Amino acid sequence: MGEQEVCVCYFVEILGGPQPKISRHLAYLRNAGIVSARREGKWMHYRIVMPRHIGATQILRQTLDWLKEDKAMQADKARLTKACCSPSKYPALEGAPLPTASCAVS
Repeated sequence: MGEQEVCVCYFVEILGGPQPKISRHLAYLRNAGIVSARREGKWMHYRIVMPRHIGATQILRQTLDWLKEDKAMQADKARLTKACCSPSKYPALEGAPLPTASCAVS
């Protein structure tokens, strides 16, 4: 997700997993206070949020920094960028809202 808000439909398309499983894992992260969710019509959007506990925030920041260097994560991020910039190439994303930082995914 990085700094952007992403619709769950993009996770399904990029990760190739079933929507219920991806939504369940996002719910775990939401319950842990690591992501927030916002509904817009039928679309659910998720964003990373920093936990209130300073130690948890430091661990999450370090983990996110490490993930930026991870090859698998970089490949997923590249697929997200491609999907954001050319959603018409992905039938499952028809009508889906673009992530908040569309085509500026780093």
